[in-house]
Amino acid sequence: MKHPRIFCVIALICFAMSAFGQAAKPPATPNAQAKKTEPPTIASVVDREISNLEREFVGAAEAMPDDKFNFAPGSLNIPGSEYKTVKTFAEEVRHVAAANYLFWGAITGDKSPIESKEDNGPSELKTKAEIVKYLKDSFAIGHKAAKSLTAENVVSQIPSPFGQGQTTRLFCATFAVGHAFDHYGQMVEYLRMNGIIPPASRGGN
Repeated sequence: MKHPRIFCVIALICFAMSAFGQAAKPPATPNAQAKKTEPPTIASVVDREISNLEREFVGAAEAMPDDKFNFAPGSLNIPGSEYKTVKTFAEEVRHVAAANYLFWGAITGDKSPIESKEDNGPSELKTKAEIVKYLKDSFAIGHKAAKSLTAENVVSQIPSPFGQGQTTRLFCATFAVGHAFDHYGQMVEYLRMNGIIPPASRGGN
């Protein structure tokens, strides 16, 4: 009779431990479950690309000291080089911010708060603080544009930001990213010419 009793006691203990373990686990919240199962959308994929660009580009802009913000390679007088007409660091940032408004604003209807037809963006923005704020505000329009994209409207026609013909929302949303990364590469060189490692490269230099 002892053996059956021992078996029953062990079984009862195992059952109690199992039940306690089940109760100890916090119930999964509906939001957590939705995040795990929610499939990517056109809006979320494009928005992530813009976020990646924003992190690297804004990080690079903020890494350049105030007193070097108008740096251009021509000031180094490198023998055999040709930097006479290149943009300054500040102009690179202003140019991209203005282009962001142009491309992403074509999707949302938002316009730059400072109207300018200059290739290098609004020349009245002089200080690092003014230019970086203008840049960050342009990315807010980018996120707004990305979140407006749907499977139904992503390739529908909108007026081209270049002023002639039409193009698609997808082109404007993604071309802005490619355009900015092109200029980001130039800014990286400007930073390194001043002994500054770009924030996005500081892990492995």
